[in-house]
Amino acid sequence: MGALLAADTLQGPKVDWFALSPILILLGGAMVLLVVGALMPAWPKRCYALFTVAVAGAAAVMSFILWNRINHEGTKTLVGDAMWLDKPGVWIAITVCVGVILAALLTDDYLRREGIDGPELYALYLLAAIGAVVMGTANDLIVLFLGLEILSIALYVMAASHRKRAASQESGLKYFILGGFSSAFLLYGVSLVYGSTGSTNLGKILAASENVIVLDRSKETLLLAGIALLLVGLAFKVAAVPFHFWSPDVYEGAPTPVTAFMASVGKAAAFAAMLRVLLMALPTWAADYRPAIWLLAVLTLVGGSVMAVVQTNVKRMLAFSSISHAGYILVGVEAAAHDARAGLISTGVSSVLIYLLVYTVLVGGTFGVITAVGRTGDGATDLAGFRGLGRTKPALALGMTVLLLAQAGVPLTSGFVAKFGVIGDGVRTHSYALAIIAMVSAVIAAFLYLRIMISMWIADPEVGDDAREAVRVPVLLNVAITLSVGFTLAVGFFPDWLIHAAP
Repeated sequence: MGALLAADTLQGPKVDWFALSPILILLGGAMVLLVVGALMPAWPKRCYALFTVAVAGAAAVMSFILWNRINHEGTKTLVGDAMWLDKPGVWIAITVCVGVILAALLTDDYLRREGIDGPELYALYLLAAIGAVVMGTANDLIVLFLGLEILSIALYVMAASHRKRAASQESGLKYFILGGFSSAFLLYGVSLVYGSTGSTNLGKILAASENVIVLDRSKETLLLAGIALLLVGLAFKVAAVPFHFWSPDVYEGAPTPVTAFMASVGKAAAFAAMLRVLLMALPTWAADYRPAIWLLAVLTLVGGSVMAVVQTNVKRMLAFSSISHAGYILVGVEAAAHDARAGLISTGVSSVLIYLLVYTVLVGGTFGVITAVGRTGDGATDLAGFRGLGRTKPALALGMTVLLLAQAGVPLTSGFVAKFGVIGDGVRTHSYALAIIAMVSAVIAAFLYLRIMISMWIADPEVGDDAREAVRVPVLLNVAITLSVGFTLAVGFFPDWLIHAAP
């Protein structure tokens, strides 16, 4: 009787289901893949991938509709102030959906080529995307942590999903162990922030920072320790130096489409969470955490670029390149921290969001080419595997060249627009040394991309090259690479539409 009375008096938060529609669509798609895939015979060729693309596309369309709703009704919180409906959150949702679409297109032929075709990996893409969207819209540290774990657990399983390759099993285990450490740092930081402010809600943390903690030195020390641990946990997730050591091994060992997904969606979600925590909950302490971000950016820029140029495996090269790109995004985060009082409404935040979308498309196309060149077993991802690609598959080599030039930041590509944005914000906020280091790092990293291009176009054939498995570019993989190259050039030649669209 008492339980029934308690149930009658329980008042749950009001839920705007329409505002949560992108998450619900992704969840529904994942459940269909898991349940129907388990109860029915194998679906026809390409159907798993096309269904995943359709689900992510529908979620992206709903995100655009929500963007228009925000234009008319403004931003608001959802589910009892646990999440935000705002333009930065919707932008991240669109970015995540783009990453899912590209990863699904890359995965179709890869799984059939490896003899492991099934719905499981596609369902994990959609479930990981839910965690990424939750991280990008969280207004509470506990909700953020739940989103992080949904994303991370799916990534651990995906990294180890190629059961026929020991390297995949190893990468999944490494990622799981080190990811667990980073989650522990993050959760310990959350507990210290809660202990000092009395809340995990970002708005209440901000109020406590301004009204209570400044009068209590012991709470101030506790909060600063919590901020430090939060930064460590998020730095692990974005693979910032010196918390990057999991990245090269995991990227190399994981199935190539999964590597593309981790490098794009995982990074976008972690940086979105970093922006929300630092700028919406902790702008009062920007002067304290900004030097740490500055140092992380420098170490990540220099470390990623220098370590990349000494690699011979292209997946490891691009793993360190991804670390370097995280450094550029940190330049934007540092610039946004100068305007921390403005929250998520600043040019620094816009530059970071543009960079995340551009990089998601770039990394999807780049790893698409690696998926094709890697051949059966992902065994030809070293530079020798790319030798002579310009003669045997000139269109594929040309697409890879465009994507590499964009990652190097060459003008008339989307990569130049993204890098110019974050470095320009560094100059605007008088972080001149950081901007110069970023430009020098871009020059160093250009050597890495040049090595791959030389292998494709100039390197002389060697004995045994003719006996290698032929490079195949099936339909969906070709679509993914073409879309990536088209977007890269469209943004490079006509950047205004993307710049004006950013929040």
